[in-house]
Amino acid sequence: MNAAKRRQLFERFARHNPNPTTELVHSSPFELLVAVVLSAQSTDVGVNKATEKLFKVANTPQQMLELGEEGLKRYINTLNFFNTKARNLIKTCEALVERHGGEVPRDREALEKLPGVGRKTANVILNTAFGEPTIAVDTHIFRVANRTGLAPGKTPRDVEDALTRTTPDEFKKNAHHWLILHGRYVCKARKPNCAECVIADLCEYPAKTTLIEPGERPKAVRTGTKKAPRIAAKARTRTAAGRARKPRA
Repeated sequence: MNAAKRRQLFERFARHNPNPTTELVHSSPFELLVAVVLSAQSTDVGVNKATEKLFKVANTPQQMLELGEEGLKRYINTLNFFNTKARNLIKTCEALVERHGGEVPRDREALEKLPGVGRKTANVILNTAFGEPTIAVDTHIFRVANRTGLAPGKTPRDVEDALTRTTPDEFKKNAHHWLILHGRYVCKARKPNCAECVIADLCEYPAKTTLIEPGERPKAVRTGTKKAPRIAAKARTRTAAGRARKPRA
């Protein structure tokens, strides 16, 4: 994807969703850190259900230490790998209290030294909690970047480096959120919903499920928010044999 198309892509995301953010419910950097650690191999919906109750009793490192590992497990036992997550979070809380005065550090190196915190989680914290122009690459962003041709790469780090290098500066802060929402709700893993894609004509994926006719523009796009309207664009669906047929009603 060339620079002109890349800029158009982000301009459209910005126009349809000017203030994107994470779907993990939080009210502080520490709550966000806990939610992101819990979100590994779990849905944001499931994490939010768990943290809604958890944060009422423990939403600081000290309070979580007082709750203890076994107490923490009772609140997060609906999530995958909750035993490992509880152990890592307690160790993280100990490190935050002992080394950082109970505050989440605004430093990549310090964040990545926390148990259960890798580069992706550190990028999310730096971006969402502190407004840094970092781009965390999860499975959704990895797929979208490769499928569309926006930033192809063999590894998440390859994709992150490519996005960081090629994304116009004014879009870097929100790029992570736009791409993750796009991957979660439109450019899905099993079957991308190209008829609802605001960047369909820019996308370089050769096996689109629908094709927007030249000159046609979608009326609206779903951006991940509940109130966002759905696309009402006319499209053709190609069969495996290459024939064109009308989409089902």
